[in-house]
Amino acid sequence: MKIRERGIQIGTLRTGENNCITDVKSVRIGHVTLDEPLANGEYVATGVTAILPHEANPFREKVAAASYVINGFGKTTGLIQIDELGMLESPIMLTNTFGVPATTEGALRWLLDQTPEIGDTTGTVNIVTGECNDSRLNSIRTLPVTPDHARQAIENASTKPSEEGAIGAGKGMVCFGYKGGIGTSSRMISEENTSDEFIIGCLVLSNFGARNDFARERYIKGVHSAQPNAPKPADGSIIIILATDAPLDSRQLKRIAKRAGVGLARTGSHYSNGSGDIVIAFSTSHIFTHDQPDFLENTHILRDSHPIMNQLFQAAAEVTEEAILNSLSQAIETKGRNGLTVYPAPFS
Repeated sequence: MKIRERGIQIGTLRTGENNCITDVKSVRIGHVTLDEPLANGEYVATGVTAILPHEANPFREKVAAASYVINGFGKTTGLIQIDELGMLESPIMLTNTFGVPATTEGALRWLLDQTPEIGDTTGTVNIVTGECNDSRLNSIRTLPVTPDHARQAIENASTKPSEEGAIGAGKGMVCFGYKGGIGTSSRMISEENTSDEFIIGCLVLSNFGARNDFARERYIKGVHSAQPNAPKPADGSIIIILATDAPLDSRQLKRIAKRAGVGLARTGSHYSNGSGDIVIAFSTSHIFTHDQPDFLENTHILRDSHPIMNQLFQAAAEVTEEAILNSLSQAIETKGRNGLTVYPAPFS
């Protein structure tokens, strides 16, 4: 059940049709979930999530992108080139910390199959992978994620509303001592003098915070019940993906990505020392063709001074906050290693 279905409304901007990142036209989400008990108290509770900006080849048809590091205790790949060139040319992959190499390899092999010119008649490719540490529930040392799981997540990707909670990369994640994982939300932005509308969507992988950090008085009125087996608090991490169809360049996308931190803070996060809090933002408004023969690129971008930029900033904060809450609200009781069970937050 999404947080709005529980009577909790975040912000004032209206949501997209499905209140999901896939409300941004052409954006696709795919998951592979691994859930398997092993011997001697070990347990596989992890997975892979893939975010694709459109249905075409992402290397041949790139989109503007940016990243913003709120706190850098993370093991991502590909952010340096995104910030240098301002382009996304691969799926964005999410998984657990030790699954980054296998997931990156899987996405790379998928792109090499799709694009025989990579590394031959043209340059190499920049794979973007983000992670959170799910070792409280997942036996991370067994390295259960394989390159094939990454390929499957990409091949599973669709424009349907994404599943949330303990799904894909979110299977083993814990947020504020409750079950976290995948959450998503969207907002509509209107230009008041025309009929133009834009949308911004968010998908999070939530895995941060202790019970006493959670600003639950903002969301759970009069509910303070304790739950058994609260996992030992950890600094944790969060990966935040923002997608929009608004015409923005990389610099503007970084400005919007910074506002995701506002939504993260509203839930109770204070960006712990050991937390990897990272935002990746992209715009689908313009396709940058890899083999463009012209030396000029003609694009349109929003004026920074236009009031619509403030709406985008507000929307980035709102979708991040709501996506985090949806990752908690949609989660289910989840078993993991050493007999640990993590329970959903007590919204109802």
